[in-house]
Amino acid sequence: MSISQLANQIMVLFLLMFLGALIRALGFFKVTTISEMTNMLLYFASPIVIFNSFQKDFSLNRLHILGLVLVAVIFSYIVMIVVAKLIFQRVQDPNLRRIARYGSVYCNNGFMGIPLALALFGNNGVFYGVASMAGFNLFSWTQGVGMFRQQQPSFHEQLKQIFKNPNIIAIILGLLAFIFSLKMPTMISTFMGDISSAYGPMSMIVIGCNLVGLNWRDLKLPGSMWITLLLRNLIFPIITILILRLLGVTGVALYTTVILSACPVAGVVVLFTLQAKDDTKPAVVLMSISTLLSLITIPICFALTML
Repeated sequence: MSISQLANQIMVLFLLMFLGALIRALGFFKVTTISEMTNMLLYFASPIVIFNSFQKDFSLNRLHILGLVLVAVIFSYIVMIVVAKLIFQRVQDPNLRRIARYGSVYCNNGFMGIPLALALFGNNGVFYGVASMAGFNLFSWTQGVGMFRQQQPSFHEQLKQIFKNPNIIAIILGLLAFIFSLKMPTMISTFMGDISSAYGPMSMIVIGCNLVGLNWRDLKLPGSMWITLLLRNLIFPIITILILRLLGVTGVALYTTVILSACPVAGVVVLFTLQAKDDTKPAVVLMSISTLLSLITIPICFALTML
């Protein structure tokens, strides 16, 4: 995989995002339509893509590499959470502090990372990418959501949030199918393949729709938000590269994990801020700018894996 190939695929994704923005700007999609499409992708398409990536013959070596990636992802999250807390603990505004901490640690690896991994590396990319998604769901629905609540959710509630996530369910079922080499009938495999082909373009169109309405005057973010962008789009992905290298992860597993770790701020930061009954504007602007910057920073992070 060369940087030029990645850059070309990034441009394709950008064009799909532009198409989504154009569709929204021309009034073809309403806010409710975008929300419904997001739910469709999250609850149906994404789990199918994940499960389909496990439809391969069992390999102990492949399982070993997946385990190494998962260890790297978990360790990366621990480092990022600690660093973000130390850097932003002096931010006076509690809303900005929460958004800065969450936005720097948690990225949009599902809606942007998985489509990119699928386009670049096929099902192998998604296979190793599920470790990043598992890490995201594990930490986001425990430490992440806890930052936005006055009272920490109970352990039972945290487990419930994790295991009712459709992507986690797909990972568990897919892993079992992989371990026991359970293959779906040809008709079902074709169906899942068709869904996988449509998932990337649809995800990018939805992201593009969500970018409409960003005003250039909104770019006047507080200093803490710009530090968040630096951490999320560059510094934390570099830390992930170092951890993966230390564990000896190479090839598609390395490239996929780095690409997913370099994805922009996760859109769920807006949802959590809304649930906290606080101002969502900084979260929306942060997510939008991070998404646009990622078109440049993802290739940069990928290039660093070649060093």
